[in-house]
Amino acid sequence: MAFTKAISKTLVMTPERQQEADTDREVVRQVQAGDVAAFDKLMLKYRERIYSVIYNLCANREDAADLTQATFIKTFQSINRFQGQSSFFTWLYRIGVNATLTHLRKNRLRTFFSFEQFTEEEKSSEIIDALTDKTGADRETFVKELQEKLNEALQKLSIKHRTVVTLFEIDGLGHDEIAEIVGCSVGTVRSRLHYAKQLLQAELQPYLR
Repeated sequence: MAFTKAISKTLVMTPERQQEADTDREVVRQVQAGDVAAFDKLMLKYRERIYSVIYNLCANREDAADLTQATFIKTFQSINRFQGQSSFFTWLYRIGVNATLTHLRKNRLRTFFSFEQFTEEEKSSEIIDALTDKTGADRETFVKELQEKLNEALQKLSIKHRTVVTLFEIDGLGHDEIAEIVGCSVGTVRSRLHYAKQLLQAELQPYLR
């Protein structure tokens, strides 16, 4: 069973993305030049996206809100170190992810993924068939059990493996982007995803027979 389709997501800098990156760099230069108010533009632009990323990792709304705020505080404090070698969003993403991973390691928080978060095109045919065969209370019970099993399987992953699964499956980032954010090679990202999917597949298999 293929838990998800093996889709190779790679970073493509389209003209639109390049223009956005250039616009962000200009705003960053304004902040670096002393225009503190310009930072609000970046915060308003990316606050919801960063919150979503962090929430998908820690699965706690209060913690996600606190970590999002901490991410922007640290970003502002470090803004003079941004040299434009990557896009501002990637740099911001990295700060947010690292802050969340530190929080998870420190507090050993569980990460709960929702079965509903996986897009329809990525769900395996076995899962769809199993859900289709059940109705009413039986279907609700099955989904609940499958959700619990999925959460248990994810807890068996190390934080680094859980992170790449979150960034790839939930946040839709490409291999190149994930590699830049977590500080490893693209090959390592692919390897971690492969290992994570194998474990999740093995853990869910009994529920799909």
